[in-house]
Amino acid sequence: MTGQPGLVPGDQMRASDRDRDQVIEVLARGAADGRLTLEEYTERSGSALAARTIGDLASLTADIPAAAAVPGLGELAPATEEITAVLGNESRKGPWVVSPHLVVRSVLGDCHLEMQHAVIRQQVTTIDATARFGSVTIFVPEGIDVRLSGSAVLGAKSSQLHGVPRPGAPVIVVRCHVLCGSVTVRRPKFYMR
Repeated sequence: MTGQPGLVPGDQMRASDRDRDQVIEVLARGAADGRLTLEEYTERSGSALAARTIGDLASLTADIPAAAAVPGLGELAPATEEITAVLGNESRKGPWVVSPHLVVRSVLGDCHLEMQHAVIRQQVTTIDATARFGSVTIFVPEGIDVRLSGSAVLGAKSSQLHGVPRPGAPVIVVRCHVLCGSVTVRRPKFYMR
């Protein structure tokens, strides 16, 4: 190996979970635009999860135009809150303040967001929910407008909400990225009949 010791070229840098998630989002957009077949998306998503370096990840999206790329790739707004469950459980409940952007990850774990007593100050809240062999459950009170989108490969994304949102209600946008797991939006248990 040549060069200075301790310096690694950019494409040989180790990839992070965030890097892998962002590439999977680009692949999902490419599939949604019809640029990738379901088989290609499934194969490349699996490769993204197994990728070790930035170069490995870059090769998976090299043939997808920049228009399909995620806006602001690699940048998070300061008002982002991250909630992660790896081989365990994580929850937010009670009277907590909801950030405008939540990044929720579950890897072989279980995440619960109980929003029935939460303080939602903004009109639109975005939740990026990633489940890899785990589950994310979002409990929302009656009358909230929830918009669920994204992809589920060998897993499920579902909204168990019924009824019409109240006029002017806060909007919760849930963008799912599921592989062998689940993302569920439902009413709190005490609302269930």
